[in-house]
Amino acid sequence: MTTRRGIYARVFLGCRSDGDRWRRKGQEMANVRLDTIGYWSEVKLDMVRKYAAAYSRILSRQTGIRAHLYIDGFAGPGVHISSRTGDFVQGSPLNALKVEPPFSEYHFIDLDGGKAAHLRELVGERSDVHVYEGDCNEVLLKHVFPRARYNEYRRALCLLDPYKINLHWEVIRQAGSSGSIEIFLNFMVMDMNRNVLWRNPDGVSAVQQQRMNRFWGDDSWRQAAYDTKQNLFGLEEKNANDQVAEAFRQRLERAAGFGFVPAPMPMRNSTGAVIYYLFFASPNRTGAKIVQDIFSTYRNREVR
Repeated sequence: MTTRRGIYARVFLGCRSDGDRWRRKGQEMANVRLDTIGYWSEVKLDMVRKYAAAYSRILSRQTGIRAHLYIDGFAGPGVHISSRTGDFVQGSPLNALKVEPPFSEYHFIDLDGGKAAHLRELVGERSDVHVYEGDCNEVLLKHVFPRARYNEYRRALCLLDPYKINLHWEVIRQAGSSGSIEIFLNFMVMDMNRNVLWRNPDGVSAVQQQRMNRFWGDDSWRQAAYDTKQNLFGLEEKNANDQVAEAFRQRLERAAGFGFVPAPMPMRNSTGAVIYYLFFASPNRTGAKIVQDIFSTYRNREVR
């Protein structure tokens, strides 16, 4: 793990002789609320980091590729707190910035202005790094994905890691149809079960159903989530989480247009319950094979 001072020491190495400036920067950044993450979130960061390193190494060697981008649609402040140890853990943006060989461009997005500002402070003034404050559903489609066009020989690895189902299907679809963008995607089944996938679907509010429609792309999630055969009480039977996740995996291939979508990685809480699935989707077989190997390394680990 990395302590706060360790992180800030590396970022502000040139400022360390200026004690007042060091303390001022530390105080300003300490005012930002950092997310506390569990063991499996740390595992997720490690898996994404490992693939990002392999991806950048491969793309850097490919003849004709003009640029390869790293994108994080829910970047956060760049630092998290480990619920296990209380130490500070570097987030996806800082992990990506340490990858060698480096990516050509980095695009970090967060809706929270405070978190975006915190990340901007950590990153510093770099022409290859772009930090956006805004809704990734808009920023990605308008400003970022157009920088990774296939016919311009530009490629991208995009992490989509929302806490809730507030990602829109159009973002996923455009990534899949581009032929140039690979994604890691947090399939937040806990939020779905809590607010949408009830045992009695008739009780779900229209607002929550619309949220699910925007994420799934249409209302076909109903067929994925419920058995059409009614039980003894006249209610549809709710399918298991794995069945819903498999239906979405097939949707990533058939509706979004990704060529290769391996079985997702179930991510659990301290009691062993699945809280989300980590999907990977790619237009190429090589990426999928690498991720399958990475997932296999962690899949049978015990929850800590």
